[in-house]
Amino acid sequence: MRSSNPVFSRRGFSRDNGGYAGFEAQQYQQAGTNPYATNPYAVDPATGMPQAPARTNAMTMDDVVSRTAMTLGTLIVTATLSWVLLPVDPANLNKSYGIGIGAALVAFVLAMIQSFKRKPVPALIIGYAALEGVFLGVISAATSTYLGPGVVIQAVMGTMCVFAAVLLAYKMGWIRVNRRFTGFVMAAAMGFILLMVANSLFALFGGGDGLGFRSGGLGLLFGAIGVILGACFLAMDFKQVEDGIAYGAPREESWLAAFGLTLTLVWIYLEMLRIFQILSGDD
Repeated sequence: MRSSNPVFSRRGFSRDNGGYAGFEAQQYQQAGTNPYATNPYAVDPATGMPQAPARTNAMTMDDVVSRTAMTLGTLIVTATLSWVLLPVDPANLNKSYGIGIGAALVAFVLAMIQSFKRKPVPALIIGYAALEGVFLGVISAATSTYLGPGVVIQAVMGTMCVFAAVLLAYKMGWIRVNRRFTGFVMAAAMGFILLMVANSLFALFGGGDGLGFRSGGLGLLFGAIGVILGACFLAMDFKQVEDGIAYGAPREESWLAAFGLTLTLVWIYLEMLRIFQILSGDD
């Protein structure tokens, strides 16, 4: 199954015909004669033994967890530092915003470079996390200062709850990630992004709230849609991690898994922040 995440799909982090594009041809040449050979963990019912030796450098759940912890940890540290070191009082707000937006743009460039790389580059991934953290720290500090400290805490807790709920639903089999599910989510995400871009352009050139998709009742609706889409991307990320482990993806792919999960969690957090901003403004 092709990954929903451009980071994974560009690399070939996908399951096609029972193997992983980019390395199954090299590692499992015998697949044409042995139906179990494409999966190093598959067991032959006749012998009860694996049909192909497990790769010594295969990705494990521990690899994914540790790389994700490193990536998210870097993001959290830089977000905290930018919150403390980049004041958002009226005298410094424009300067801090400028630094935050600049960091976000560079982070976007690094993310795009990594997306088009054939192999994960940990320096790019950590660099993205560090710069994205600067942006999130400034945005969060401004939100806390002008809308109340509870908004940021609510957004963080909401993001954690979505992650836990999706993980539980996926593990319980309540969410089935298949080709139809992936196609629907990708189409919905493309439409959502196009609407947000259009809203931003109208706001930039026309002033105000643009088309109104990010404020008021419509803002709440589209914020909820954004969170739901983020949850769907989380489920597809979990599917890719599960497939990567089961089919013996190289250990380095755990960096891409961490990268994809970080991208999705940032998406969900920003949508949560938007929702609680609107709710706080309505009080």
